[in-house]
Amino acid sequence: MIQVIKCTSKPCINGYPSSKLECPTCHKLGIPGSFFCGQECFKANWKSHKVIHTIAKAPLPSFNEGEEGSFDPWPDFRYTGTLRAMYPLSPKRAVPKRINKPDYAKDGVPKSEALEPYNSIRILNKKQQERMRVVCKMGREILDLAGLHVKPGVTTDEIDEIVHNAIIERNAYPSPMNYREYPKSICTSINEVICHGIPDKRKLREGDILNIDVSVYYDGYHADLNATYPVGKIDDESKMLIRTTRKCLDEAIKVCKPGALFRDIGKAIEPVAHANGCSVVHTFVGHGVHDLFHGNPNIPHYAKNRAVGTMKPGMTFTIEPMINLGVYGKEVCWPDAWTVATADGKRSAQFEETLLITETGVEVLTAGAPLDI
Repeated sequence: MIQVIKCTSKPCINGYPSSKLECPTCHKLGIPGSFFCGQECFKANWKSHKVIHTIAKAPLPSFNEGEEGSFDPWPDFRYTGTLRAMYPLSPKRAVPKRINKPDYAKDGVPKSEALEPYNSIRILNKKQQERMRVVCKMGREILDLAGLHVKPGVTTDEIDEIVHNAIIERNAYPSPMNYREYPKSICTSINEVICHGIPDKRKLREGDILNIDVSVYYDGYHADLNATYPVGKIDDESKMLIRTTRKCLDEAIKVCKPGALFRDIGKAIEPVAHANGCSVVHTFVGHGVHDLFHGNPNIPHYAKNRAVGTMKPGMTFTIEPMINLGVYGKEVCWPDAWTVATADGKRSAQFEETLLITETGVEVLTAGAPLDI
């Protein structure tokens, strides 16, 4: 978030600086650059501008404790719940040149996805299926590793670093990194955040719930999976939400076999959620995954949807229901353009697996140990 100070002094053009002078205090505090047109502009605006420094230095509420020097970058944003972003973000992590990268790694644009024919669903041959098995097994190992580090006092940025390093050690690439310019290697969604939370400096707190979404690119193919973890001891309502969400996914997987309709997946999920007083997020869907990070088909998680397609052997895709304690709809996106939170600030959970349709049924390529909560 760049704050450019408008003024009417001579060096300015239409109220914006023709040259930029960065506030040194903002730079020291790690506040995304505040720029002025020159010394006169800086002096004229100092009285109002220094309020930003006061906000950045102010102590944060205990439920949003961050590392030393961290701050909420959007103090005037109307968050829906108690969670706050904790900036500055750590620098972009390095990926060695030796590692094979997807087409968007450099410029953020997934060009291959744009070339995919509309409603064409890939059917993988035996060799391609085996490559999916390898990368999905890798993804599960890495997600399980990340889960071991979920505890009070740990930051999501630290978990991002652990996952990033584990992926690089396996000569793989973290699929989210620079996908449509996403800045990190995983997504970490806490409490009321539904999905796409960006790892930052906030310390996990006893009683939080945390979704970690890991995606890995290896040998030309992607694995995609996630799970929701308790942080220390959590309340009974949060336990119920996590169990319900996992059951929603498990019931959806039972539907999958040759000849089944993609639209029927939502029919299996929604009754489980409603029976426990929860709602199903409509906005985000499961998707095809293979050499493309996101491909056809789109898979809604709610009933009475219009998903197109019939399952056939060789198809690989994700199911990833997002289940809320409160309402669905009117989700709120944070100013980072990624983090999506529930409209009422109530908690949300998610589980995701990558699946392969076989000749006789379905294989959960990212299968892990049963949920124990």
